[in-house]
Amino acid sequence: MNNTDPRSSALRLGRIWTATSYSLQGLRATYHHEAAFRQELMLAAALIPLAFALALWSPLTGTQCALLIGSVLLVLLTELLNSAIEAIVDRISGDHHALSKRAKDTGSAAVFITLVNCSVVWAMVLFDVFG
Repeated sequence: MNNTDPRSSALRLGRIWTATSYSLQGLRATYHHEAAFRQELMLAAALIPLAFALALWSPLTGTQCALLIGSVLLVLLTELLNSAIEAIVDRISGDHHALSKRAKDTGSAAVFITLVNCSVVWAMVLFDVFG
């Protein structure tokens, strides 16, 4: 099929719908199985509206607001990837293995770094605006 075929746009929409469905299933599964993701989601539920409120009622710029929100979303993204790593490792083997531990610890370290990044971004932006 080429781009002039009317079915090609319908097929693309079908793929988008399917991909969205898989993404929502992944979010749902992570929410149900990962306490850390639920905690970080609660943090996001508080911080993202706060960033928008600050953008409306303070001298916070759009770029600063985007930095605040982006740093929070990066934490969620990294936790999703970490959860995927943990699920794969657990699926492969329930045995304790040094490489399994390293994979899980590395994923955890990635989440930790994004949490530090989020804290630094929020501190620097808020200091820049209110300090």
